[in-house]
Amino acid sequence: MPRTEAHLTNDSNRKIKGVTFAVVGAIFWGASGIFTQTLFTNSGVKPLWLVGIRLFFAGLLLVLWSAVRDPHSFLALWKNRRDAGLMILFAFFGMVPSQLTYFLAINAGNAATATILQFLGPVFILLYMALTTRQMPRRIDFISITLALIGTYLLVTRGHLTSLQLAPAAIFWGIMAGVSQALYTLLPRTLLAKYDARAVTGWSMLLGSLPFLPQYVLHPNPMLTLPDLGAIGFVVIFGTMLAYLLVLGSLNYISPVATGMLSAFEPLTATTLAVTRLHIAFGPAEWLGGILIVLNTLLQALPIKKIQSLQKRLIHQLLQKSKT
Repeated sequence: MPRTEAHLTNDSNRKIKGVTFAVVGAIFWGASGIFTQTLFTNSGVKPLWLVGIRLFFAGLLLVLWSAVRDPHSFLALWKNRRDAGLMILFAFFGMVPSQLTYFLAINAGNAATATILQFLGPVFILLYMALTTRQMPRRIDFISITLALIGTYLLVTRGHLTSLQLAPAAIFWGIMAGVSQALYTLLPRTLLAKYDARAVTGWSMLLGSLPFLPQYVLHPNPMLTLPDLGAIGFVVIFGTMLAYLLVLGSLNYISPVATGMLSAFEPLTATTLAVTRLHIAFGPAEWLGGILIVLNTLLQALPIKKIQSLQKRLIHQLLQKSKT
């Protein structure tokens, strides 16, 4: 049965809505890194304190959201001993490391490089899958890993190929942010298949905030100004809760592949704001390195058939040119 104009318009509107959700969510994530760096640099806020605040309040908001949307199931995972154990594992070995390493990378370097290095996560997922399945990575995987390694090298050397131009601590925590991002992606797969994603993420954040309790109870932060409180509010509400809900909501309208590719707006936002607002020096080598690292993520998001089709099209075009 042929599709009517109304159906086509509806599909188009759904795609626009999905793309908008994914892009805005990624922009919120990228912008929150800039607010975080400002708090560290100008307000004396400590990374451990801010991580605890972010996890607690964002987790609380997500759990409450889940309770309102589905009051009968937001506690369901705690009724299964195995799933409760997986939740605790995810909270302390997935959620906490992903948040902490990212903030420590910003504190040791800057938001732009920390956000870009966090995008090394797919490389570590590839390596993990290769080891656990005992299968060699695909050709596209080798290309992705190579691009990521070259990009990282350019980013940390800033084009001075014989010496590091980024602080060793910033490099270490940035790479650890990539490792943590891989753990954050791999650990909750079973839970997300059974329970509301808001509940899984919210509970993991609330649990993850517990180790930081002494930081924001026994060692409160110095007097914060109204702009500081606004920045913290942005990190918690826009850069965590709303960003997550928007990206999650985009999956109702567009494919995970499209959402994954649009996540490139996160490092683009962080880098652009770092250069324009914080006046961080970011030369051609850093831009190229960042592009290569993000490109590795985009290659993994593309279906392999589309890549092969693109390769065939390029080969065909080259053959046509050679005949003329």
